[in-house]
Amino acid sequence: MDTALVAALILIIGIAVFLVIGTPISIAVGLSSMTALIVALGFHNGILTSAQQVFRGINSFPLLAIPFFVLAGVIMNNGGIALRLINAAKVMVGRAPGSLAQTNVVANAMFGAVSGSGVAAAAAIGTTMGPLQAKEGYNKSFAAATNIASAPAGMLIPPSNLMIVYSLVSSASVAALFVAGYIPGVLWALACMIIVYLYARKRPELKITAKLTLQERTRIIVAALPAMFLIVIVIGGILGGIFTATEASNIAVIYSLILSAIYKAISIKDMPRILMDAARTTAVVMFLIGVSSIMGFVMSFAKVPAMIADVMFGISDNPAVLLILIALVLLIVGLFMDPTPAVLIFTPIFLPIVMAFGIHPVHFGIMMVFALSVGTITPPVGPILFVGAKVANLGIEDVVRRLMPFFAALIALLVMVIFTPLLSMWLPTLLGLVVVP
Repeated sequence: MDTALVAALILIIGIAVFLVIGTPISIAVGLSSMTALIVALGFHNGILTSAQQVFRGINSFPLLAIPFFVLAGVIMNNGGIALRLINAAKVMVGRAPGSLAQTNVVANAMFGAVSGSGVAAAAAIGTTMGPLQAKEGYNKSFAAATNIASAPAGMLIPPSNLMIVYSLVSSASVAALFVAGYIPGVLWALACMIIVYLYARKRPELKITAKLTLQERTRIIVAALPAMFLIVIVIGGILGGIFTATEASNIAVIYSLILSAIYKAISIKDMPRILMDAARTTAVVMFLIGVSSIMGFVMSFAKVPAMIADVMFGISDNPAVLLILIALVLLIVGLFMDPTPAVLIFTPIFLPIVMAFGIHPVHFGIMMVFALSVGTITPPVGPILFVGAKVANLGIEDVVRRLMPFFAALIALLVMVIFTPLLSMWLPTLLGLVVVP
């Protein structure tokens, strides 16, 4: 049997077996990839090549942005920023039907945007909003579902660590990806708000937030402006050419530290715990990137992307059909795999296929991040689903049924994003970050 084919079979079967027995995805990918290389190249060369690929995978200047954005997110999660953003969200949507749930959605989008983490948003905003909604008569399961469904909006609205990882694999511009995520991210939040509106219309007993005076509104917005200004600093600096995404991540850490100190929400004694939390998250992400680099080498050696492309072209050569097939694969993958390894694994497979049809890498990146973000709120392994259920003190089964209308709206929106490139490409093109033929 051909050596390349044997390596591909070992890789695929190995990952499948390891995942079935409950091995963490990073270990499953690393061991399977290294075994495939040992069989294909011999023990010495296989081990040496594996080590070289791990180093090559993480030896990237743009990747330095990830640990600093992670650290900035942890600081914000502990720094009193969430409450100020919740109050600002109340001002924006407090008079709408289902006002507290609508506030949850807007606050999640804002906090996810400034922290770059959907999980952090679900934890920080859900912890505060859940009890408030229960007190006002909201169904606990619906309140938790609203919090869970809206939290991933911040994974699309920049800065987004997932887009940095995609940029590394695809060589697409980080700045272009950041800007491209704005409209789909806002649409994600709007889709959730529509579901909340339809729910609240049938329940007139749900109270609308008390009307605030102009002075109160002004005071609340002014208090939240420093937190929201972080987005302006990071994205404005990158687009203006003042600093790179990596340098912007450092500025985000310094800014969030200063802000948290002003709010007197964290002290020096909190820093070891905050640094340790950020280090744990960063280590997981970097290890995934390293072992995925070994797997990418094995797939290239075994010509796996070409084989998959042949299979898909055998099904159809219609671009619309292929995009739907890819979206379905990504949605299914998202059920069982964290978005970061999924981006690292499937970008090298699918990107050449879509580019052959003239689809821009930035547009495909937004489509990919959107589809995989849906996976973060779906069982059996959705991290945001588990965090959101936990902070609400509910079981997964109590929340999933209430999530169904949100799923339907988000899947419809995903189809819109796929077949309306203007949603992701208009802003990058307007700002001259990409050139669309």
